[in-house]
Amino acid sequence: MNALFEQILSELRRLLSEMSDGGSVGPSVYDTARALRFHGNVTGRQDAYAWLITQQQADGGWGSADFPLFRHAPTWAALLALQRAGPLPGAADAVQAATRFLQRRPDPYAHAVPDDAPVGAELILPQFCGEAASLLGGVAFPRHPALLPLRQACLIKLGAAAVLPSGHPLLHSWEAWGTSPTTACPDDDGSIGISPAATAAWRAHAVTRGSTPQIGRADAYLKMASRATRSGIEGVFPNVWPINVFEPCWSLYTLNLAGLFAHPALAEVVRVIVAQLDARLGVRGLGPALHFAADADDTAIALCVLHLAGRDPAADALRRFEVGELFVTFPGERNASVSTNIHALHALRFLGKPAAGTSAYVEANRNPHGLWDNEKWHVSWLYPTAHATAALAQGKPQWRDERALAALLQAQRDDGGWGAGRASTFEETAYALFALHVMDRSEEATGRRRIAQVVARALEWMLSRHAAHALPQTPLWIGKELYCPTRVVRVAELAGLWLALRWGRRVPAEGAGAAP
Repeated sequence: MNALFEQILSELRRLLSEMSDGGSVGPSVYDTARALRFHGNVTGRQDAYAWLITQQQADGGWGSADFPLFRHAPTWAALLALQRAGPLPGAADAVQAATRFLQRRPDPYAHAVPDDAPVGAELILPQFCGEAASLLGGVAFPRHPALLPLRQACLIKLGAAAVLPSGHPLLHSWEAWGTSPTTACPDDDGSIGISPAATAAWRAHAVTRGSTPQIGRADAYLKMASRATRSGIEGVFPNVWPINVFEPCWSLYTLNLAGLFAHPALAEVVRVIVAQLDARLGVRGLGPALHFAADADDTAIALCVLHLAGRDPAADALRRFEVGELFVTFPGERNASVSTNIHALHALRFLGKPAAGTSAYVEANRNPHGLWDNEKWHVSWLYPTAHATAALAQGKPQWRDERALAALLQAQRDDGGWGAGRASTFEETAYALFALHVMDRSEEATGRRRIAQVVARALEWMLSRHAAHALPQTPLWIGKELYCPTRVVRVAELAGLWLALRWGRRVPAEGAGAAP
């Protein structure tokens, strides 16, 4: 066990020390397909097309069958990319299967727009419908009518602005509305809205207008973004990149949830990241990347991390996103994010600031079982539940929630893990352990022994699946489709395993009421 502890800490040090390369994000069907559609040479991207075809599910769609709301964008994108690649092996069959899939699937936007709709759905999906109608006329595809008024309102807003400032949130979906390269300008990394799909689209339009130096910057960006997937295939892209603020912020926040933030073995790499965050956080706050718009979520997590490191950050940057008693992730967003408000609450409590309205909102946004499952940035209820328990318990050592604890314990699968889909995942099991770690502190001896038994089963499941330096594969984070921020998830997995191992070491002392 001591060797495993050391291996976990060593891998965490390595992961944290690598977070200066823009970030690691798993490959995206949507962005890869969109980039292929904007790339003129089919034969020059055969490996990327082959990868795209291998990602198709048995039912003809792309994306996890466990989360059907997030399958339309990647399936539309793949279908439209592959319909121009007919001569390539498997392309024609993939197009036929995808067409059947879209014809048969219920339209989730027939009457209303779900709160957890993918990023940019109101712009992206109606555009796909229009493209399909012109290319594959006569096929009865879903029309997504509830999105049409939202798209129209957004286009009117965009029409009033000649050029959006670099890093504007709407640039992230430029591929779904942009037609002239003069409406956007690559940021200092060469991206349009930290989106490979948007950048590939902008580049294609820019090429038709004549060569400019900015095309070279976009090319360099796309090469770096492709490398970030670690797929080894040119032309396979992540859903978002870079994430050079989001990745270190969430990783350090996660270490705190496991009690690892101040571990001596991680002190130096944590110090380096904290110094960078401290220098970058200004009055406007922080966004997921240095050259993207600031938002309440990244700003709140950065404030939490800086406080944990002994800094004294001001809450002013976070207050910019306060509307009434809630916090909006980005100004003008369609609906509030539960996790953003959870993180804002956590930050305000760390800083000793009043947050009664935000606390009430977080408490109210639960399901009947007392858990948090109405979330727009992560598909699993375990993610906001872990973070909410930490935020609500901050500064309140006797805080307890019997209803949420009972539901969390009951949700453990027979195999010992947790998961919102049909199978347990390492990431979600770690979140369950983070929540139990908080709840355990206020339990009596009997309750703590019960929790320890649950944790022991989880540890057995985790040990059977742990492999050093393994890359997470399951996309659970909500972007234009579900995606996986690889290092962020791996830090959570390792922190969860470390916590379970520490817990297991102290099980014999549980009868005396010792804390894990």
